[in-house]
Amino acid sequence: MLKKRIIPCLDIKDGKTVKGIQFEDLRIAGDPVELAKKYVKDGADELVFLDITATLEGRKTLIELVEKLSLEINIPFTIGGGITSVQDVEALLKAGADKVSINSAAVRRPELVREIAQQFGNQCVVVAIDTKQFEGEDFVFINGGKIKTELKTLDWVKTVADLGAGEILLTSMDFDGTKNGFDIRMLQNVSAVCHLPIIASGGAGEMEDFTEVFTKTKVTGALAASIFHFNEIKISDLKDNLKQNKISIRR
Repeated sequence: MLKKRIIPCLDIKDGKTVKGIQFEDLRIAGDPVELAKKYVKDGADELVFLDITATLEGRKTLIELVEKLSLEINIPFTIGGGITSVQDVEALLKAGADKVSINSAAVRRPELVREIAQQFGNQCVVVAIDTKQFEGEDFVFINGGKIKTELKTLDWVKTVADLGAGEILLTSMDFDGTKNGFDIRMLQNVSAVCHLPIIASGGAGEMEDFTEVFTKTKVTGALAASIFHFNEIKISDLKDNLKQNKISIRR
């Protein structure tokens, strides 16, 4: 069985780490490189950096940030935002990223998932999916959660798995930033149709939320932002708590 991973997420806007609620009302949380170094020291297993306005603003993810990170941290990190081609991926991997996250570009051109997987290996392709309930059904949203697609979430999960994704980062927009716990229903449904490692995102507010998501779903990673950024929960304390609850974690 895969050991569970604790993954801080750093949403980047204008070179700063930001965090909001349900993708709105962003506030600054600090310098991404300094936060990353802190999380490595605290025991994070991986990091995810998402340039959250890159797609909206039609620009590429910050290569300079990736180069700085690769010099400063020694744990795997994923970078996403504005990636639309194999060439973009090659540049980010050369700059030091371990994995790339694609979201809107994959929806617009699903073949991109296969192209990246074939050229660089499945292990480096993380497909990020922003999901939200609409009239009782779960749909995929793109462009930083601004645009609803006609894609049903479970159908899209199965599609990207078939195309060669190595991992899925599933964000529940309904739960994002609420601190009410992870979207257990959605994560159970996705786990039932997908064999890939799944990272749960959206809703973490207290240590018990991590215990719940790891015991009630098959996710292998749990991602959070504001509770780490604003020192509400320390990663080392969280890992101690999970260990006490008999959850197999990386040390």
